[in-house]
Amino acid sequence: MQKNQIKFDLIQMPPQNTNSVVLSVDDMCVVFDPWGRAQDWKNYFAENKLKPLALYATHGHPDHISSAPDLARHYDIDWYMSHRDMDLIDWGNGLLSHFGLPQITGDYKRPLDLSVGQFEILPNVWTEIIPLPGHTLGGVGYYFAQFGILIVGDTLFQNSYGRTDLPGGNPDTLFQSISKIRNMNLPDTTSVVHGHGHHTTIGWLKQNNPYFK
Repeated sequence: MQKNQIKFDLIQMPPQNTNSVVLSVDDMCVVFDPWGRAQDWKNYFAENKLKPLALYATHGHPDHISSAPDLARHYDIDWYMSHRDMDLIDWGNGLLSHFGLPQITGDYKRPLDLSVGQFEILPNVWTEIIPLPGHTLGGVGYYFAQFGILIVGDTLFQNSYGRTDLPGGNPDTLFQSISKIRNMNLPDTTSVVHGHGHHTTIGWLKQNNPYFK
């Protein structure tokens, strides 16, 4: 088997709604925004012979963390989310019920806080955590400079931006975060993975998204 085989896979677990990202190096992996049912993820890991090492959230809305507590407990791994979004875990149970998913209640495994900056997330794979508040208080992005990939959650979509009428939302702050992404001057070829909908590139957003300013 070839060593250091690095892959990014975009996954939409049922009920299809949210873009989750699986980053793997050989048989090790981490998951960003693990939406859906924990059992579906367990099946996915088994079928693909992957060992999850950690889970990461772009923000605390339930459609981005629904399976995280169960998976973290089952595999005895950590999951990470900004402490500023912790209150959203209990708040979001109504939406989980709407989708027919189990609520996050009781003695669930709590997330750990995220540290801003660069770190080695898997062997020879570095990411930069970028604060992107506005959709929620604790929204973040994950930038992989060596691969030209930026995961932005619900900060920005293909043709629009994340809603700001939910707890912790603030339109002025959100537009500042969008401007922060634009002012990073990333290469136009950088792939942008949105929390919902199609992925794009920085160049595409410059040309087509009227809010990417």
